[in-house]
Amino acid sequence: TAFVGYVLPWGQMSFWGATVITNLLSAIPYVGNTLVQWIWGGFSVDNATLTRFFTFHFLLPFIVAAATFLHLFFLHESGSNNPAGLTSAGDKIPFHPYFTYKDLLGFSILLILLAALAMFSPNLLGDPDNFTPA
Repeated sequence: TAFVGYVLPWGQMSFWGATVITNLLSAIPYVGNTLVQWIWGGFSVDNATLTRFFTFHFLLPFIVAAATFLHLFFLHESGSNNPAGLTSAGDKIPFHPYFTYKDLLGFSILLILLAALAMFSPNLLGDPDNFTPA
């Protein structure tokens, strides 16, 4: 997701980053060039490429969230495996509420820091070359 999001500002660094990274796929035997043209939506990095990357950047978090939900659902259904084959019911700590609250606290702190960074200095981590239009 990081690479796909890197392309979205559509500046010089984004354009050339997309060109170089997608061209790496051309090293795949037999299907590499076809795969690169399919990702590009043509014969070069263009607006179709940007649209495809934006769509993938938008949909990927939902796909990851769904996979995480399925994983937790099936883990809750069957329970986890102990590779040693021992039952350790006596020294178990329940996931909820202890780890749930701990994870929510860490997530909240990181979300507040990220929101503050995005709101108060959005260009701090940006590459200056990305302000030049592609």
